[in-house]
Amino acid sequence: MLKCSLLTSATTNSTTVFKFADDTVVVGLISDNNETAYLEEIRNLENWCQRNNLLLNVSKTKELIVDFSTKQERNYQTPMINESPVERVDSFRYLGVHITQDLSWSCHINTVVKNARQRLYNLRHLRDLRLPSKVLRNFYSCTIESILTGNIATWFGNSTMQDRRALRRVVRSAERIIHTKLPDLHSIYSKRCWTKARKIVKDLSLPNNGLFSLLRSGKRFRTLKANTERLRRSFFPQVIRTLNQNST
Repeated sequence: MLKCSLLTSATTNSTTVFKFADDTVVVGLISDNNETAYLEEIRNLENWCQRNNLLLNVSKTKELIVDFSTKQERNYQTPMINESPVERVDSFRYLGVHITQDLSWSCHINTVVKNARQRLYNLRHLRDLRLPSKVLRNFYSCTIESILTGNIATWFGNSTMQDRRALRRVVRSAERIIHTKLPDLHSIYSKRCWTKARKIVKDLSLPNNGLFSLLRSGKRFRTLKANTERLRRSFFPQVIRTLNQNST
C-alpha cells in the first residue's frame, strides 16, 4: 500500500521525497499497517519549513491512498500539518498528469482528449483561411499533439483500448482537416520510451539506473519481475523488454 501527500530528503528507507520547483511529494510504503515512518516524514518536512520560515499551504496539500489489498478495508490516520488535517482525495493532478487511487489513466486521458478536441476548432479555422499544409501541420504538432503526448511514457502503456480509440479519433479528425497523415501515438510512445531508457542506462547518477542490470552475456538486461498486468505494462518492464528485443 502506498500513501502520498503533496507536500527535504527522505529520512527512512520506506519513504521517498520527490521535488520539482515548488511542488513536493512525500511517498510512503506502508507495511503491516505501520504508518509511523510516513507520518514522521511529514512532520520532518513541516518542522524543516518552520525552521526556514516557509509556510505549507494545507488547503492545497492532498493525500492519496493506493491500496490493492484484498483484505478488509483499513482505517488510515489522517496527516496533520499546522494542526490542520490534510484532505484525502481519490485523484489529484501532479505535473500535468491526473493520478487516481486505482492507478488507471482514464481520468487523465479523458481530460487530454477534451483539451485536444477544443483546439481542433482552431485548426479548422486556419484551414478555412487557406493556410499552407505545412503551417497546419506545425499548428497541430505544437497545440494538439503536444497535449496528446504530454508525459506519454508514464500513462500510455496502461491505457485501455477504449482510451486509445478516443485518442486515435482526435488524430484522425486532425488528419481529415489537414488532409495529411499524422504520426501514430503508439509510435511516439515507443520512441520516447526508447529515448528515455537509453538516457537512464547511460547516466549512472540517475536513481533508476540500477534497474537496468545486464546479464552475464553483457547484451541483454535482466527482466523485471512483474506479478500483475499493471506492473508488466508500466514503463520500466516494458522498456527493458524493448531493449532486449532490439539486442537480438
